[in-house]
Amino acid sequence: MADAPVQLKSELPIPASLQASSFTLSGSPSATNATPAWLTQSPLFNPAGMLVQSSKPIHAGSPATANENVAGGASDQIAAGTQTADANGTENVTDLRKALISLAMNLRDIRYVRGGRDPSTGFDCSGFVRYVFAHAVGLQLPTNSASQFLAGLKVNRADMKPGDLVFFHTHGKSRISHVGIYISDGRFIHSPASGKSVEISSLNEAYWAKRFAGAKRPEGIAQVASKG
Repeated sequence: MADAPVQLKSELPIPASLQASSFTLSGSPSATNATPAWLTQSPLFNPAGMLVQSSKPIHAGSPATANENVAGGASDQIAAGTQTADANGTENVTDLRKALISLAMNLRDIRYVRGGRDPSTGFDCSGFVRYVFAHAVGLQLPTNSASQFLAGLKVNRADMKPGDLVFFHTHGKSRISHVGIYISDGRFIHSPASGKSVEISSLNEAYWAKRFAGAKRPEGIAQVASKG
């Protein structure tokens, strides 16, 4: 089930808190491989193994796509630190969040396609979120934004962390119709609408602020975090 497209303003600039020498847009929206420097310093980990049994991992035999090297490249970057996360889970959930944001960033500029679920063809909003969680941390989310909202654990806006999901009412307040992945400092990454591509927006922008429905933390991530 595809989420309906929305109309919105052009992409906002990246805040200074997310910029680093390895993450600069240089005024161009086509910097698809830009990744914040802090994402490259995460220890080696096996994210799928850290998730609780209620999460449904992606199967190794799933069809290859033209851009699956994107997910592999993100994993290589995440593994640069090569150390084992401590047993209390604190570092584990940090690594999961870094993996999610790293892959999401590397998928910028993939075009919006209604019902799209793969970088080789394009994404809609829920397809983008679902792909990132499946390929970055092995967690299978529901197939549309309304179901993803129901499956998550509520998070207060002040307590949002990288990798949490942010939801919107873009077609009246009777239903959830849009979703993105929270980054930090009020910014989120999403596949917004027909004619646009995966980009970063701000929760403080008037359009999104008016339609913000809340934030949720996917249960698998929340249960790993609770052990920290």
